[in-house]
Parts: sequence; structure tokens; C-alpha cells
Amino acid sequence: MKMKKSLSAVVLMTLLALILSACGGGTAGGSGDSGEEEGGQQFITLLTGGTEGTYYPLGGSIAEILNSNVDDVKATATSTGASVENMNKLSEGNDDIVAFSQTDIAAYASEGTLMFDGQGIDSIQAIGSLYPETIQIVATEDSGIQTVEDLKGKTVSIGAPGSGTNASAEDILGIYDMTVEDIEVQNLDFGESTAGMQDGTIDAAFITAGTPTGAVESLSATTPVTIVGLDQDKVDQLIEEKPYYAPYTIEAGTYSLEEPVETVSVNAMLVTTEGMDEELVYNMTKALYENTGDIGHQKAELIKAETAADGVSIPFHPGAQRYLEEAGVELPSS
Repeated sequence: MKMKKSLSAVVLMTLLALILSACGGGTAGGSGDSGEEEGGQQFITLLTGGTEGTYYPLGGSIAEILNSNVDDVKATATSTGASVENMNKLSEGNDDIVAFSQTDIAAYASEGTLMFDGQGIDSIQAIGSLYPETIQIVATEDSGIQTVEDLKGKTVSIGAPGSGTNASAEDILGIYDMTVEDIEVQNLDFGESTAGMQDGTIDAAFITAGTPTGAVESLSATTPVTIVGLDQDKVDQLIEEKPYYAPYTIEAGTYSLEEPVETVSVNAMLVTTEGMDEELVYNMTKALYENTGDIGHQKAELIKAETAADGVSIPFHPGAQRYLEEAGVELPSS
């Protein structure tokens, strides 16, 4: 009888231990705040942009690439207000985020300049550049604008205050010894800018977007336009002073152009924080650049390891740096 009672006690204690373990009463395998679920799977949030833009659908496709090619990773793309909002989100100290940004916005965030004035984010690091977003100075033929100097006295849209387009407009005017005081400024988005040129209320607009840009194509179908080019010495000067820019040629035939136009671009890029695991970033970078053929977006053909450093002026994450150096990419010195 005593033996039966002893055996019953052992059974009860064993059952109790199993129940406590199932309820999380033990410490092994418990989930914390690091973005990992039980079993070691790593959750990654991919911050993109608005649902109508390029970042969001491209981000969804990149998330699928990561999920298919990196062990124990569950990446999810989420819509955001794009570059500036994404950099601010990275400043909150989360080490399970990968974010889209323009190369210039990432530079401003790292330096604590312009829209990040006094609030530099020194923890952000680059994974790599993706594709160019062209700085396009679009003017109507009727405006008579052929050069940057011709913008003087004209009504010109330079994007919203604090936007990347606004900053680029000031940079380009600056290398031509001009300021926004030399033009009649309008702060309009792309759609408003092209509508304004169509109805004759503005003469020109700075537009930062991948080419061809739909809004500009629509405008050029009804209103003859000119794309204002930059002189080569000015391109060289701008890139030397602000290395987040890269040279870019708008090919003949785009918007019915008869000749190619030389300008500059900033690049869309992926950014994370220094706290993200090096091996994880290495594997994600490798998966991205070695599986671009599986990205279901037209920008995929522009995403290449050999251009991963284009326009990038913030430090590379050690994991991304290791992969890109193995791939033979020349990275800028830190």
C-alpha cells in the first residue's frame, strides 16, 4: 500500500512538472524581447513606404526572398511613411528591423542634419543600395527653361519642406550658386507638380523618382516637356561634396527625349541597426543579392551586388560588408 502511494506521488509530481513546463513555468526556450519566437525563429520587420509607391510591393517581394532563403527567419513587410519615418523608427533601438530609405535621407539621419537636425542616429548601418531614384528637373517647353540657370525667376516646385526632394533641389541650386530665393517656390508633390505644369501655373518641378516616372510620362503625353540636365563638372562637384549622390543618365527615348540627359540620383537602399546579428545580416544580404531573379518587381533587374555601394555614405553593417567584400564589391572607406 505504501508503495502504491509512493508511485502515485511520483506520477503526480511528474504530471505537475510537465504542466508547468507547458505553461512556460521553466526558463529554457522562453521568448524574450529580441524578436525571436520559441524555437529560435527570428522575426524581421521590413519597413517600406506607402502602398501606392515602389517600396511597399518591392519590400513584400524581398521579404519572400528572405523567408525562402534564410533559415529560421520570418520577414514581414509593413507600410510606412517611407524614408524619414523609417529612420526615426530605427532610432528607437529595435534590432529586428530592416528599413527602406533613400541614400540621402540615411546620410542626413546619420549626420543629424536637415530634417534630423540635432537628432543624429549613429546606430544605423547599411545593408546595401538597391536602385536609383533620379533627380529630374522637369520643365515645360513653353517655359523656355533649358538650363539650371534658366530657373531664375520661374515658378518651380521643389517638393514638401523637409523632404528629400526639397533637400536635393537646394543642393543642385547651390552648386550653380543659386538659392531658393532665386525662384518662385512651390511646395507640391509629384502629381500636383505635373498638374501645375499641365495647366500652366508652374514652369518646372524637381521630381525624385525612378525613371520613367508615371506622372511625368502622363504629362509628356499631353504637354511637351524638357528634362534639364546638369553639367558634368557640376555632377562631379556635387558627388564629391555629398557622396550619397551618384551619376545618372536618363536615356534618349524616355519621355520622348531625343538625346540622353545627364543628372544625378540618390538610391533606394536597405538600412538596419548595428545591434542586428552579424551572421543574420550576412545571410540576408547574400539571399537578397543572389536571388534577384526571384523578386517579383520590375526594379529587380537594377538590384545588383556590384552596385550595392552606390550612393551609400553611412557605414556598412559588418555582416553586409563581409558578404559584399566576398562578392568583390569595392566599399567606401569608413
